[in-house]
Amino acid sequence: MSEAIIKNVVTTVLPSLHDILDSVASNIVAINRSGQIVYCSAQFARYLELPREQVLGRHIEEFFPGTPLMQVLKDGKPQLGRQLELKDGTYLVNRTPIRYKGEVVGAVSEFQNINEIQNIINELSLDNKHIRELKNLLEMILELSSDGIVAINRDYVITMANHNFAGFWNKTPEEIIGKNVYEVYGDSKPIFPRVMETGQAEYGYLANLNGQEIIANRVPIVRDGEIVGALGTVVFRDVEDLYALMKKIRHLKSELDFYKDELERVQRSKFSFNSIIGRNKNFEAVKETARRVAMTSSTVLILGESGTGKELFAHALHTEGLRGRGPFIKVNCAAVPENLLESELFGYVDGAFTGARKGGQPGKFELAHGGTIFLDEIGDMSLTMQAKLLRVLQEKEIERLGDTRPRQVDVRVIAATNQDLERMVAERRFREDLYYRINVVTLNIPPLRERMDDLELLVNHFIVHFNRQFGQRVTGVSPEVLDILLNHHWPGNVRELENVVERAFNVVDGTTIQKRHLPLYLQKGSLAKGRHAVQGGLPVLVEEAEREAILEALKTTKGNKRQAAQLLGISRAGLYKKLKRYNIEY
Repeated sequence: MSEAIIKNVVTTVLPSLHDILDSVASNIVAINRSGQIVYCSAQFARYLELPREQVLGRHIEEFFPGTPLMQVLKDGKPQLGRQLELKDGTYLVNRTPIRYKGEVVGAVSEFQNINEIQNIINELSLDNKHIRELKNLLEMILELSSDGIVAINRDYVITMANHNFAGFWNKTPEEIIGKNVYEVYGDSKPIFPRVMETGQAEYGYLANLNGQEIIANRVPIVRDGEIVGALGTVVFRDVEDLYALMKKIRHLKSELDFYKDELERVQRSKFSFNSIIGRNKNFEAVKETARRVAMTSSTVLILGESGTGKELFAHALHTEGLRGRGPFIKVNCAAVPENLLESELFGYVDGAFTGARKGGQPGKFELAHGGTIFLDEIGDMSLTMQAKLLRVLQEKEIERLGDTRPRQVDVRVIAATNQDLERMVAERRFREDLYYRINVVTLNIPPLRERMDDLELLVNHFIVHFNRQFGQRVTGVSPEVLDILLNHHWPGNVRELENVVERAFNVVDGTTIQKRHLPLYLQKGSLAKGRHAVQGGLPVLVEEAEREAILEALKTTKGNKRQAAQLLGISRAGLYKKLKRYNIEY
C-alpha cells in the first residue's frame, strides 16, 4: 500500500518529478517499507552502470550491503551530512524517512561526491542570490560532518573549512578562509598540499596539527583532468582514538578467531577421500577399504609411519560416514600430559581439583557425542588410561573426574599410531584386551618410499596449494630436483615432502623450483645417489644419510638448533628427538 501511495504521488501530483530529479547531479534512490527500490535517478543508475529497469524492484542491500538506510526505515530518524566511502571516492549523504499520515512508508537517500561539491563551490558567484543560498546549503552540509575538512586552491589559499577543522587553532572558518594555508599552519608545516604535485590521494597518514597528532586523508581536486586544488580531512582528532579503536578491533578479531576455531573443532571435518592424493595400487586399495568402512560404526585402527596421512584418513572416515554431520574431535594422546589426559578425555565437575573451572567442563568424549573421536598416538597412552578407555569403549559411558554419575556417550572411535602395537602387547606396554577392542578394522597406510609413483603427483598438488597461499606462479620443479626427490627415502613421508615444497616457496626466485631452493640435507643427500647398499640394508642407509644431514646442518648454522631445524625442514622438537636418537651432542 505504501508503495502505491508513493507511485501515486509521483505520477499524479508531480507528473514531471522524474524529469526534475533526473536533472539533479546527485545520486537519488527511494525504497519502500520492505527495502525494495521504487525510484532511482538517472545519475544513480549510471553510478551502478545498469539500466534503470534493472534497478527498480530490487532490494537496496543488493547494491549497498548493510546500508544505514534500513535503519532510517526502522527508527524514522533522518541521517544528514554523513560521510560515505564508495569505490570511487568520498561522498556526502543525506538519508531521510518518507512519511504518510504520520507513518514511515519508505526512505530516500541522496549522495554526492565531495570533490564535485568543492568544484561547485569554486564556481559559485556571490552576486547571484540563488547561488549564494546553494553555497550556504553546501557549507551547512559540510559543517554537519564530524570530520575536520579543509580545501585549498592552486595558490594554496584556503577556500573552504568547517568548524571542526578551524577549531584546531581556536578560530572560526571565517577567520581562516581566504588565507594562505602555510600562514594558518605556522610552525606546523602542512603536508597535505603536496597531493597537488603528486596527484595521488593518500589515506590514513599521521600528521601534527597545531601540536596535536591526528590521522588524516588528502586527495587532489580534479576538474576537466586538471588538478585545481586539494582537500584534507581529519579522520581521527587524536591518535589515541585510533589506538583505542585498533585495540578494540584486535580484541574482536581475537574473539572471532576463537569462535572460528571452536566451530571448526566441533563441527564436521573438511576432508574427504577425494582430498587424499595418490594413485599407487596399494594406496588405492587402502582408500577403497576405508570408503567401505566409513559407512559402518566400527572402531578403526590406522597404522602408519609419522607423516603418512593418518589424520587425513580419520577425517575422511568421519566426513563420508554415517556421522558426517556430527562433531569431529581430535585428541593427541602424546601431546597431553599424563596427569591431564583423564580430565581432557572425560571432563570434570566443579571442585574436582585445584584450579578446576567453576561449573566443571565436559571432556572430549562428551563433545564428540553423535560424531567421531580421533585418538591420535594412542600407543603413547599409559596403562592406567588404557584401562579407563577400555571401559568407555565397552560400556559406552564416561564419568567426569570427581563425579559418580555415569553419562552415556554415542561416539565412533578412530585410533592411530606409528608404533608396533603387537610388539608393545608382547612387551606388556599395551593392554591386549584394548588392542583387540580397537583393532576391529585396521588400515595400514604405506610410507611414501613404497609409493614413489605418487611423488610427482603429490609435488604438483602441493605446488597448486602453495601458489594460492603465497600468491606465486610456480609451474613445477626442475628435472634435477625431481631426480633428488625420487632418490630420497622420505623418513618423514608426505608431511616431509610438503615441508620441503613449502620451504622452497619461501626462497624460490622464479617459476621453477631448483636444487638451490631445497633444504640443505636434500642438497647434500643427493651426493649419496648411487651408493652401494650398506650392511643392514635400507634402514641403515636411511639413518646414515639422516645423521650426516643433521651434522651438516648444525655445522652450517654454527650449532643454532632452530636454524638447523629450518634447514632440515623439520620442527625443533623433531630435531631434538633425532639428536637423542643418534646420540649427537653439539
